[in-house]
Amino acid sequence: MAAPAPTSRMREPAQGDEEAAAELRLGEFQDVDALTHSEAALVIGALVTKRKNDRKNINDTDMLTKTQDYLEHFARFKRKENVEAVERLLSAHKELAKFERAQLGSLCCDTYEEAKTLIPSLTDKITDEDLQELLDEITKLMGYGN
Repeated sequence: MAAPAPTSRMREPAQGDEEAAAELRLGEFQDVDALTHSEAALVIGALVTKRKNDRKNINDTDMLTKTQDYLEHFARFKRKENVEAVERLLSAHKELAKFERAQLGSLCCDTYEEAKTLIPSLTDKITDEDLQELLDEITKLMGYGN
């Protein structure tokens, strides 16, 4: 009996030396600002609203709609105040790369073990206690109406 056909496409090999592992190697994106899903949802939502208010052609493309749906589903914080509070908490940790801070704000891990498993580059940058305290503060903000 023949093997079933694969259910997914083969992944194209990485073009550069980019990797988010124990050591961050993000190439040209190394020091670029990174947004959490919640921040991206606010930015795109504000842009679409502004364009509608200005009566400009907003070109509601399928890609824009899918992006907004994705962000609506995965954004952990919906209220602007909470998004800003999380961003302030994360920005205070200058020892973390912008990418790592955005990942922490999007993933909202419960424990430092989970965070360090999902974001291995955190391992030698922040103590377990400090990371757990940061995660606990983020979790508190999740309880305030998102």
